[in-house]
Amino acid sequence: MAAPNDGHVDPAQLRAQARSQRKSLSRLSVLIRQSVRLVWASGRGLFLGLLALQIAAALALAGQVLAVQAVLAAVLDLEAGSQASAALWVPVLLLAVLTAVTSIISAVQGHMQRLLGERVARSMWDQVLEVSTGVGLASFESPDFFNRLQRVQSNALSRPYQVTQGLIAMGGALAAGIGVGAALVSISPLLLPLLIIGGVPVLLSSRRESRLEFDFAMTQTPVLRMRQYLTLVQTGREEAKEVRAFGLAAWLHARFALVYDTYLGDLSRHLRRRATLSVLGNLGSAVVLVLTLAALVWMILTGQVTVAGAGAAIVAIRMLATQIQTLFAGVQRIFESGLFLEDLRGFLALAEPAREDVRGPDAPAGFAAVGADRVSFTYPGSEQPAVREATVDLRAGEVVAVVGENGSGKTTLAKMLAGLYEPSTGAIRWDGTDIRQWSLASVRSKIAVIFQDFVRYALSAEDNIATGDVSQPPTSDRVRRAARAAGAAEAIESMPDGYATPLSRLFAGGRDLSGGQWQRVAIARGYYRDAQLVILDEPSAALDPRAEHELFASLRHTLEGRTALFISHRFSTVRAADRIYVMDAGSVVEHGTHEELMAAEGQYADLFRVQAAAYLPPEQAGETV
Repeated sequence: MAAPNDGHVDPAQLRAQARSQRKSLSRLSVLIRQSVRLVWASGRGLFLGLLALQIAAALALAGQVLAVQAVLAAVLDLEAGSQASAALWVPVLLLAVLTAVTSIISAVQGHMQRLLGERVARSMWDQVLEVSTGVGLASFESPDFFNRLQRVQSNALSRPYQVTQGLIAMGGALAAGIGVGAALVSISPLLLPLLIIGGVPVLLSSRRESRLEFDFAMTQTPVLRMRQYLTLVQTGREEAKEVRAFGLAAWLHARFALVYDTYLGDLSRHLRRRATLSVLGNLGSAVVLVLTLAALVWMILTGQVTVAGAGAAIVAIRMLATQIQTLFAGVQRIFESGLFLEDLRGFLALAEPAREDVRGPDAPAGFAAVGADRVSFTYPGSEQPAVREATVDLRAGEVVAVVGENGSGKTTLAKMLAGLYEPSTGAIRWDGTDIRQWSLASVRSKIAVIFQDFVRYALSAEDNIATGDVSQPPTSDRVRRAARAAGAAEAIESMPDGYATPLSRLFAGGRDLSGGQWQRVAIARGYYRDAQLVILDEPSAALDPRAEHELFASLRHTLEGRTALFISHRFSTVRAADRIYVMDAGSVVEHGTHEELMAAEGQYADLFRVQAAAYLPPEQAGETV
């Protein structure tokens, strides 16, 4: 199994790497190739259609320049007394047709770009979700991973399409520029180089703007995450009752307003800096444009350009200036998005270790013994291990319990046994073989884990149970057997639509369950998996004492010979286990049967009596074994 990747990325280091990437033609070509491959895979027909429309629009613009010149020439001939009415109407109609074609192309392009954008976004979401559901569970213990995920969701998902949009805009502007430029050269060769020079100030200012935008996105990621979280707390269904019970609405809104005001202040300063650069760049281009127009006036006065040619040149200058600005803006968009694409590429690379989980031979169908062999685990960003050299053994068909106070490392140990965390040291072994020798996906398929903080899916009762094994379509008989085994059948079958009832009031016809009923649904989910090893992490936390006792008393019968690891902080629940392991500060401090541990007068006996004292008189609690 690959080592856990916590997605740690130092923002300062990432910015430094981005700055070190020069805006060279080679880098531009790399970004273009990457983005075109993605867009081509998402919608090649739309992409080719957009390119064809760009070329058509470019030809229409060049034709408009020539049509304007022909119209002006015809008008001047009429003023001189000529009867060239046909020579006037033909270019006028041609100009009207070309203008209409340009407008139609623009409208069609907008709709096609929207559809292509959604297809690219869908493709990117597929890849991002593959990473978020495939990376090691330890990644979700790292705030750096969440920061990176937030950046990808906020910025990088749309950037591949923005690069392609920039490429399409560049292609269209280049094609239009060539057409209009050729028309302008036919009027006066001097005007074209002046206009090209006019785009340089915009290009120079855009280089700095792209860096500012990337730096701003990097520094604002934690702020945006907090804003998103505060929004969720104030709108979430689960949080609503506590917000009202404790009167938190005004306090939370004030926190939200403070975070949002901080962001708006930073955004305002950022946009002022970008606006200043943009103004300077466009002022430089405007100065060059004025010089170009002055040169045109000089040509008219010296007789180097006719009046009709001058009118067409003015139209061409305006069109060409727009196309040059579009060309350089496309370059800016590509380079600016490229900084985010580097971040996105690094994030998507996190999926590689996850793909290794399905590689390798399948794990055996069963085992005679499974256990943790001196395993340790340290969470990302923590200096102290959560589990220290713990050893736990389970033999086939046994019910083994792990007990300890909160924070003793019980759940972390369970996640290692389930193949969800890789031990920092030591190994999880099946019949003496390190499970890393097999495909981890096949190992997990033979384990059912029922967590205390299980997910309450807003789906039907049948789907909630059948999520225990999605390797094949659910069967009603199997779902009902699992529900009966977990004691959830009565609550489900009493609902209006039975197993088809959505277990959430978010949807019409939905019903909610009590905490204890939900707990039984979660346990049914584990039974449905029909796994060789069942791990129950505080499965009775929401059950009343009688239901808890019944659950554990029937556990052996329900498991039908399967191996079970039962985790609890309630010592009275697990006294009938074949073996009990006691954890403290991440270590296994003692183990044995209930009677052996009570006779040892160690930590188990002390904690058992402390808990018993809450229910029995002191003299009886002290004698209880």
